[in-house]
Amino acid sequence: MRLDFDGTVTSPQGFQVGTATCGIKTSGNSDLMLLHSTHNCNTAGMFTTNQVVGAPVTLDRETLEVNSTTIRAIVANSGIANACTGKQGLKNAIAMQNLASKSLYCDPKQVLVLSTGVIGVQLPMEKIDKGISTAASNLNLEGGYAGAEAIMTTDTNPKLFAVEIKLPTGTVTIGGIAKGAGMVHPNMATMLACITTDAEVPVSILRKSLRTAVNKSFNRISIDGDTSTSDSVLIMANSASGISCAQGESRKAFTTALTCLATNLAKQIVKDGEGVNKFVTVHVSGAASIKAAHVVANSIATSPLVKTAFAGSDPNWGRILAAAGKSGIHFDLSETQLWIGSRIEDELQLVKKATSCDYDEDIAQQIFSQPEFYVHLDLGNGTSEISVWTGDLTEEYVRINSDYRT
Repeated sequence: MRLDFDGTVTSPQGFQVGTATCGIKTSGNSDLMLLHSTHNCNTAGMFTTNQVVGAPVTLDRETLEVNSTTIRAIVANSGIANACTGKQGLKNAIAMQNLASKSLYCDPKQVLVLSTGVIGVQLPMEKIDKGISTAASNLNLEGGYAGAEAIMTTDTNPKLFAVEIKLPTGTVTIGGIAKGAGMVHPNMATMLACITTDAEVPVSILRKSLRTAVNKSFNRISIDGDTSTSDSVLIMANSASGISCAQGESRKAFTTALTCLATNLAKQIVKDGEGVNKFVTVHVSGAASIKAAHVVANSIATSPLVKTAFAGSDPNWGRILAAAGKSGIHFDLSETQLWIGSRIEDELQLVKKATSCDYDEDIAQQIFSQPEFYVHLDLGNGTSEISVWTGDLTEEYVRINSDYRT
C-alpha cells in the first residue's frame, strides 16, 4: 500500500472536479464543487445520526435507496447548510440535483448533494445555478485540491489524501477529500467527506467496507461533542481500473486501505479543529468490551475540564479519572492506571491503583505542552482497548463560534 499525502478524489482513474465562486461565503473564496465520474459508480453513504438533518441528507438517503449503482456526480456547496429550511430547502436541494444533472447530461437520480455552513438560511439558487454551470465547464483531472478548498467553512487547511493498493491483478487507487473543524463528534461530525476509487466493488461490499472504515476513523474523533445536521461520508466506485476488490485478499486489502485513508482524513480534521492547538490521542485499555472502552474514551475526549487542562498544559489527572467515572461504564477505580507521553519510550505513569505515582510534575507539564501527546488510561477490567482523537479547548474556539454568523 502506497500513501499519497498530496492525493485527492481525482487520483483514481475517471474522476474530475470543477469548482466555482458563487458568492455564498463572505470571504469571497470558492464555495461550490462538482465531482464527476466518467463511468457509472456503485455508491455508498453514511450520514449524521442527529434527528435534525439538512435537506441534502434527506435527499441523498432517498436517492441511494432507488439508485446506488449508476451515480455519476456529487455537487457540494459551503457557507450555507440548507438545514432547518423546510419544504423550500428540500426543493432547493432537488434543484441542485437537477441543475447538476442538466450540466452533466445525466439523470437527476445520478447526482448526490452536499451542503455545509450556517443553519436556517435558504440557498441563493440563482447564484447556485450559475456556480454549477461554471463548475461543470471547468471539470478537470487535477481539480481535487481546489475541490477540497471549495468545501471548507471554518477550516484553515484543505484535507486530502490518497492510497494506492498493489494487488496481484494490478493497482487500484482510493482518494478522498474532507472538511470539518467544529461540531465534530462521533456519529459523525460537522464534516463532509467524498471518497472515490477506480476499483470494482459491489455495492453490498462497499457499504460494509465504508461502515468498517468510518467506525474506525470518523466515529473516533471529537472536537466539541456536537453532532451536526449535515455530516455525510460518500464513496463512489467507478470500476475504471477493471480490477475487482470483491473477494478474498483483494477485498481485505481494499477495506484496510479505505480505513487508512479515512483515518488520515479524520486526524486532519481534528488537527485543524476550531481553536485547536494540540492533537491528543486518548487510549483506553483494560475495558470489558470495545463499546465500553469507546464510551469511556469519548467521555474523556469531550470533557470541557479535561480539554481546558490540555490547553493549559496542566496534567490534572484527576479530571481524566473523573471524566471516565461519569461515563456510566462500571469499572473498579482501585485497578486504574494512567500514563501520558509524547512517545512510547518517554511515557510517564501518573496513577497506579488509583493513587498518584511519585512522578516529576515538570516532566508531566512538558508532555502536556507538546503539540501532540497521548493519554492512556487502563481500567483493569478486561482486555478490550480503543483510541480516539481529540484536541484542546481554547479561547479561540469560543471566539470562532461566538461570531460564526457575523
